[in-house]
Amino acid sequence: MTVDVLTKDGAKAGSIELPASVFGIEPNEHAMYQAVRSYLASRRQGTHKTKGRGEVSGGGKKPFKQKGTGGARRGSSRSPLLPGGGTIHGPKPHAYSVDLPVKVKRLARKSALSLRAQENSVVVVEDFGMNAPKTKDFATMLKAINVSGKKVLMLLPTVDRTLVLSARNIPNVTTFPADKISAYDVLNHSAVVIFKSAIATLEQSFGDAAQGGTK
Repeated sequence: MTVDVLTKDGAKAGSIELPASVFGIEPNEHAMYQAVRSYLASRRQGTHKTKGRGEVSGGGKKPFKQKGTGGARRGSSRSPLLPGGGTIHGPKPHAYSVDLPVKVKRLARKSALSLRAQENSVVVVEDFGMNAPKTKDFATMLKAINVSGKKVLMLLPTVDRTLVLSARNIPNVTTFPADKISAYDVLNHSAVVIFKSAIATLEQSFGDAAQGGTK
């Protein structure tokens, strides 16, 4: 797939062929589902906790005599059946993380990028830098390349602190190093803006030449 390369002012600066191994595959819906499920599960803290009968304070004294009351023979006022008692089968801390094979993660990323490419939601821009963090200048650039108002994921070849600071106060705009994205990041944004040099990073990280250890 060939797409135009734009400058930060929105002018056409040429064209580039997107690597088919990353942007031209048939999207695998199940791989994307598994990747999103794994991503969201890993964000859960899993720190929920209730106290059981043995953890509730008090209850050391037998509340009333064993016989003659006509009621249950209570040994503790902290029974789960009484007010102030412990919780029966309450939640306990545990991890929600779901492990996925490296190949499935890579397939999910490529599927997400290919899906956005099929939707013509991928914009390639010439690499540029900023001398100082300027949110206004960054917003002007987004408007020039016709993605203003959309939920934008901008992929950089490397971390650029100035660009990150310029974009962080703009709603629905996220900057990421190209080799660190997840399928969820791509699917959670309606437009993907890629620095020209970051395309090679994507191909090296997720393309056919990527090694099995790349996550």
